[in-house]
Formats: sequence, C-alpha cells, structure tokens
Amino acid sequence: MRASCAKFFGPAVLVLAMPAAAQAAQALAPHRAVYDLKLDQASDRSGIKGVDGRMVYEFDGSACDGYTVNFRFVTEISTDEMSRISDLQTSTYEDGAGDHFSFVTKSYVDQKLDREIKGSATREAGGVSVELDKPDKRSLGLERSQFPTEHLLELIGRAENSETFYETTIFDGSEDADRIMTTTVIIGRKAPIASGDPEFKVAGALSEDRFWPVDIAYFDLSGENGEEVPSYRISFKLHESGITRDIVMDYGDFALAGQLVQLDMLPQPECSR
Repeated sequence: MRASCAKFFGPAVLVLAMPAAAQAAQALAPHRAVYDLKLDQASDRSGIKGVDGRMVYEFDGSACDGYTVNFRFVTEISTDEMSRISDLQTSTYEDGAGDHFSFVTKSYVDQKLDREIKGSATREAGGVSVELDKPDKRSLGLERSQFPTEHLLELIGRAENSETFYETTIFDGSEDADRIMTTTVIIGRKAPIASGDPEFKVAGALSEDRFWPVDIAYFDLSGENGEEVPSYRISFKLHESGITRDIVMDYGDFALAGQLVQLDMLPQPECSR
C-alpha cells in the first residue's frame, strides 16, 4: 500500500512462480475497507502537531477480467501556523496477466485541484512502457517491473511458502508516474487475530483467519547514486485474501496509523478459467 504518496495495496520485477500466483489469485477477495487515520509520531522538524483523516480502499475484479482499485486518502494536518486538508483520489485497472496498468490520480488541497496524473503502462520484454496523458502528454521507458496487484500476489505467494525476506520492484503510477520503486519486504510468522485486538469485531469474516505481519520499505533508486534510506515504510497485517489492517505509514519525520473501522465484502466475480 503506498499512501499519499501512498497506495500499497494494493492492491503493489521478479517473475512470479506460476503455482504461487495461481493460489494467491484465488485468495484475493473483493472488498471495501475504511480506515481511521491518526498521527502515530512526529519529529520536531516536521512541525506537525496533529493529523486526522480517513482512508477508503475498494478492490474488485478477478484474474479473468482484471482488477480495479478505487482509493481515497483524506487528511487534515495541523501545525502551529495552519491547518490543511489534503484529498488524494486514485482509480486504477490492472489486467489479470499483470501486463497492462492504467491509472488516474487527482490531488486536492483545501478542496481545490492541485494536480492530476493520468496514464497507462504496458509491461514488455525489455521493460515498462508508460504513456502519460496528464499533466502533459509524454512517453517513458522504464525498467521491467511489477504492477500493484501482481506485487501483492507475489507477497502472498511468498508468505504462503514461509519466506521471510525478499526484494522486488513496483510501478504504481504514483508521484509523477515516472519511476520504478524498489521494495524490500519482511514477512513475519502467521498468527490468529487475538480476541483483544481492537479490529477484531470490525474484521467480521476475517476474525477466524490468520494473518502475516508485513513490513515494506520503498526506495527510489532512479538517482545517480540511488537512495540509501527508504522514501517511506509501510507495516500492516496481511490476510490470505489480500485484505490489510493495522497499518502504519512511516515517512521519516512523521508516521500515520490506520485502524480498520469498516469492512464490506463485495461479490466474488465468476471466473471460468
């Protein structure tokens, strides 16, 4: 999930082993998840005194018809001098083979459109070809990488195989949609939801499921010397169905915590293959 900057999920290089991908694809559950956002910590340098917000993540589709994600991330950030409302809205589509990805992202500041990114990307033999429509029409050639749902499928497949650490890359159309991010992924031991977990009652159908604690660091290696520290980190609890909860998004100078407050399961599309 990258957020603000952020969209992980989703649902985000290495070629998937087909058996693992097939198992994970069956597990992905269409759903709509709502998270309350709070400030987890902030350094003096950040100047941030408080954050309130909400994140809504809707995942739908199948390996047959492809996957759609609608994501909204609204925060009110307070400092000593001012308060600002940021509203990030993203819609994406990724085909079932993980070869084509289209995206639209609109960013609002205090209800005024600040920027819009729109485009599509195609994975080819030699890399990823990106065609941008907004803010300006241009074409980009990037290194070969995964798109978000395939990134999630790989994560679930590796977790099911009891792997604990790996590195891969992702293109998700965020920021200026002009770079590949390298990710390092740490997967903890699978565990059940404790009855005292604050998200236990909201989890509903997930309350009997087990989850993996996951930590992902995102690095921008596109510069001349690469980036030695991550641009940000995301930790969360990942269920076999692809649903995430208990999220912490760490941007260095500050971190946000997201608690699942509503989970609605959507109909599972029929898939004949």
